[in-house]
Amino acid sequence: MKPVTLKEILPFEQYELLRPRFRPLFIAEKERRRLAVGEHVTLLFENGATVWYQVEEMLRTERISAEPAIRHEIDTYNELLPRPGELSATMLIEYSDAHERDAALRELVGLERHLWLVLDGRRERVRFDERQMGEDQISSVQFVRFPLGGLDAAEFLKLAQADQVTVEIDHPKLSARAVLTGPLAHALASDLAE
Repeated sequence: MKPVTLKEILPFEQYELLRPRFRPLFIAEKERRRLAVGEHVTLLFENGATVWYQVEEMLRTERISAEPAIRHEIDTYNELLPRPGELSATMLIEYSDAHERDAALRELVGLERHLWLVLDGRRERVRFDERQMGEDQISSVQFVRFPLGGLDAAEFLKLAQADQVTVEIDHPKLSARAVLTGPLAHALASDLAE
């Protein structure tokens, strides 16, 4: 997947003008790329468009205008893009109560050994960004990669249409499963075909 480049970043004033038109489109795209895995985990599958939007929003929020700082944001967010033969997502661990969330983040240490992409019964361990893992607690936002075990876009879509692609969590403190199908499966197959 093609990374976001400096040439694609809009000048701050231009983005601010266009943002009211862009924002609903990107919110809809992110919603189409969302997968709830149980009650407390959400995956937002990334692609070039979602990463571009995140860069633009970060530059806007932080009022970043210096080119080296913009390049840093681009490089940081480009790390979220899937590599050939994989999918990538931002994983959110969500609890409405802050105390419950803090306790869960301590209890979920080791989660990186308990998240799977299951393709027609074959389990592929999801890869985490080890920089976000702690010995005492994990981050509520994780960047994860889903290896596809050599499947191409057409094979992936065929399995997904047969409800044979699932995301599973089998941590002792959190167990959940979600089928990856429908519009999300089509979006991800399109990403894989790029």
